[in-house]
Amino acid sequence: MPTIIRDVNVQDVGDIGRIYGHYVLNGLSSFELSPPDEGEIRSRMERIKERGHPFLAAETDGVISGYAYASTYRQRAAYDYTLENSVYVSPNYLRQGIGVRLLSDLFQVCDQLGIRQLIAVIGDSDNHASINLHARCGFKQVGLLPSTGYKHDRWVDTVLMQRWIGEGDSEPPH
Repeated sequence: MPTIIRDVNVQDVGDIGRIYGHYVLNGLSSFELSPPDEGEIRSRMERIKERGHPFLAAETDGVISGYAYASTYRQRAAYDYTLENSVYVSPNYLRQGIGVRLLSDLFQVCDQLGIRQLIAVIGDSDNHASINLHARCGFKQVGLLPSTGYKHDRWVDTVLMQRWIGEGDSEPPH
C-alpha cells in the first residue's frame, strides 16, 4: 500500500509520541531529555493546529510512518511569515522518501498560507541525515551555533537552515 500524506488527527497521538520518543531517547535531533507523554503531544499538536499551522502525517499500511509540522518561529509580529519546521520519520521507514514527501507537502500548505520562509533548527552538526534531507529539499545552511545543548554526555551544536517559500522576500507579504 502506498504512503499517503494527510493532516494529523487525535488518533495519531500515540504513534507520533512513539516516533518522537525514539529520537528523544536515542538521538540528538531533539534537545529534550525525556519523551513527553501522550497528553503533552496532544497539547502541542492542538496548539500548532489552533494557530492555523500545518501538522501532517505520513501513513503507510495503516501505520504512521512519519510526521512534519511548521510552528511559530518567534513570537514577535514581524516573524509572522516565517515558521520553524520539524520532520521525523519512524526508524522502520527510513530511506524510503517519506521525509521528502512530508516536506514537499508542508511547503505547499505553507505557500497557501502565505508563509515566506521556513527555518530548520537541527540538533547536532553530525546529524547528516536531517541536514542532507533538508538540503535535498532546497534548504541552505545559514548558521551553526556551537555547543548550544548538552545531551548524552556531550556538547551538541545547532544547525540553522532556511528555505524560501513561494515569493520569498521578492515581494512584500499580502
